[in-house]
Amino acid sequence: MSLRAKGMTVAFGKLTAVSTVDLEIADGEVVALLGPSGCGKSTLLRALAGLEPTAVGTVEWDEQDLAGVPVHRRGFGLVFQDGQLFPHRDVAGNVAFGLRMLRVPDGERQARVAELLSLVGLDGYQRRRVTELSGGEQQRVALARALAPRPRLLLLDEPLSALDRALREQLALDLARVLAEAGTTALVVTHDHDEAFTLADRVAVMRAGSIVQTGRPEQVWRCPADEQTAAFLGARTVLDATVADGRAATPLGVVGLPWAPAGRVRIALRPNALRADPDGSVDAEVLGRVHRRDHVRLVVRPSTVDIGEVDAVAPVGAAPQVGERVRLALDPDGVAVLPSA
Repeated sequence: MSLRAKGMTVAFGKLTAVSTVDLEIADGEVVALLGPSGCGKSTLLRALAGLEPTAVGTVEWDEQDLAGVPVHRRGFGLVFQDGQLFPHRDVAGNVAFGLRMLRVPDGERQARVAELLSLVGLDGYQRRRVTELSGGEQQRVALARALAPRPRLLLLDEPLSALDRALREQLALDLARVLAEAGTTALVVTHDHDEAFTLADRVAVMRAGSIVQTGRPEQVWRCPADEQTAAFLGARTVLDATVADGRAATPLGVVGLPWAPAGRVRIALRPNALRADPDGSVDAEVLGRVHRRDHVRLVVRPSTVDIGEVDAVAPVGAAPQVGERVRLALDPDGVAVLPSA
């Protein structure tokens, strides 16, 4: 079973929000639709669900055109940013809602609710009022409710964005586990690339209404489609390099990139591509520093090459001060390779 969107265009008057998008999701696959706010990703999700009309193109499930199929008959589950729980129902009542609509017998319904609450880490919460739950607990209930009728496709629209950073990271791990254990086919809309790469089997990067790149997380991370995609993924400094025998010679030194194609390439650097190292080949002046949870992010000006200000990272306990000089080395984990110009 699979979903296929072909040439989808969604317009609101003269504004084209989604433009000729092609997208496939295979059975049991989790795809992340990743892009900045306003790029059209939520509109695309709503169009796939049948909540927005398409101006051009088709949505198919197993080659069946869904154009005439109403939302409630598509067999899709939906989870939104705010969960949209029923405040007058307890946790069990929320999770069981779709099962009631399908007239599932009481005993089977109660067993399914208990199974799902265990799956999302809320054992024994059946009689809790949803208004008494934390934001993270409410999103777990919303996920259990969406999974209860065993949807053939689960659509999640920014399901974690309303939560604080630490809770988002934990719930992203939990959501990845739940989707894998349930064997759920899913499309997750997010602007957060950490979430996308945690959750997805494949990532589709969207910009200005179009999908500009689709691939496995490591492929998109290492080889962004263009400079704009690289910048969105945090790799903003672009340099020329030459790759031979799996090593790239750059103006900032040599770095091992065994997966990069041989010859002249362009590389893009994330902030962690340059790290403080007493044995590093790059000398730089520290212009600024910002303390993160597990490292210090530096703004530096290398003296060995005229590329202006760039980012680097240093350990929390050994970070240089503003005005000091620091030695830097290239870290392959922070380097992406761009298509040849």
